[in-house]
Amino acid sequence: MPEVLMLKIEGSQKLEGSVSISGAKNSSLKLLAASLLTEERVTLFNYPAKLLDAKIHVEMLEVLGKSVSHVSESSINIVEKDGKPITSLEWQERSIRNTLLVLGALTTRWGEGRVPLPGGCKLGERKHDIHVMLLEKMGATIWEEDGYLCALAPRDGLKGNDIHLPMRSTGATENAIICGTLAKGVTRVWNPHIRPEILDLIDLLKKMGAKIQVFGQEHIEITGVEGLAGAEHSVIADNMEAITWLIGAVVTNGDVEILDFPYRDLDVVLAHLKSAGAKIYYGEKSLIVRGSNCYPIEISTGPHPGINSDVQPILASWAAKARGESRIVDLRFPGRYGYAQEMAKMGLKQKVCGDMLLIDGQGGRLQGAEVKALDLRAGAALALCGLMAEGETFIDDAWQISRGYVDFVEKLRALGATAEWIK
Repeated sequence: MPEVLMLKIEGSQKLEGSVSISGAKNSSLKLLAASLLTEERVTLFNYPAKLLDAKIHVEMLEVLGKSVSHVSESSINIVEKDGKPITSLEWQERSIRNTLLVLGALTTRWGEGRVPLPGGCKLGERKHDIHVMLLEKMGATIWEEDGYLCALAPRDGLKGNDIHLPMRSTGATENAIICGTLAKGVTRVWNPHIRPEILDLIDLLKKMGAKIQVFGQEHIEITGVEGLAGAEHSVIADNMEAITWLIGAVVTNGDVEILDFPYRDLDVVLAHLKSAGAKIYYGEKSLIVRGSNCYPIEISTGPHPGINSDVQPILASWAAKARGESRIVDLRFPGRYGYAQEMAKMGLKQKVCGDMLLIDGQGGRLQGAEVKALDLRAGAALALCGLMAEGETFIDDAWQISRGYVDFVEKLRALGATAEWIK
């Protein structure tokens, strides 16, 4: 458990200045898993080395025989120590959901794998049955034992097959791609989830020598190869961090320039926010956001290019600033609204009707309180509410925020906020 457990934020803050976006957490973890497919060196630039989940994943790679060195705060080298197969991830610490991709990489390369059952944010029913299905479709035998998920491929390895995903799952799409790179024959992934992190993974794998074609949202075709080489790759900017600072600027009536803003990845979210009052100005390599009126929003989450489920807790802080009723529906993880009860401790008027969260915004009239970060994005959303609130807000379990945001408090301070970690 991390030492820092609580975040203290002074209320009635205004964010002003410029902020740089770090490499994407949701991309970096997939790229780390992909490094298991080769014995050669993989170098990642714009790498968010300080993220807690990234640190855990690096430690997992080291258990699996990788030597990992940090060239700088934002670049990392990964190389295999001696090419000796290590197929069991012996791990007693906090697990992350990316272990499912580790299992796929180990199985397709070495013919077997054993990893702890996945962890991460608890967002309702996030089962691993789709991952089991795709591995079995490629010939593997899967079973659970003593808290571990195990896979064994046939003697001649995984075999390419047509994988029909019952839903557009990001993780299952990634695992099918990873497994297909070294499988015998052709793997086609139907109904894939084509989103920026998936394309970033494909970009790295192709640099490593993988043969992958993307046919829009219809399917992805992977032709297996004998082996993959090392590569150098720059991680894409974190679109979740970008949206967090955008909304933070608006709800605090601030004035913020967000450097390296990933416009193309956030078209739908930007359209919603602009129609709800955000004043956004496009620079050559940045986005300038100026405080303005927040109008109520009505959004539902969905596959890319729709609004990602991770965004909706952040959008709830926008709804808290707005005057009037906002409606949020999470179609991917129905009921992911526990954070709203934490916001209610600060005075937010909210209720859940079926699968819909209703927020009666009062122009950001919140009161500082002690609340709890139930997951990563909930923690960030509570921090934004704390910036609006009167008085001090204490966010318990705030270490969750550091799972996905690099230097969160340091960036807040650079933008003029008063915030500090409390041990």
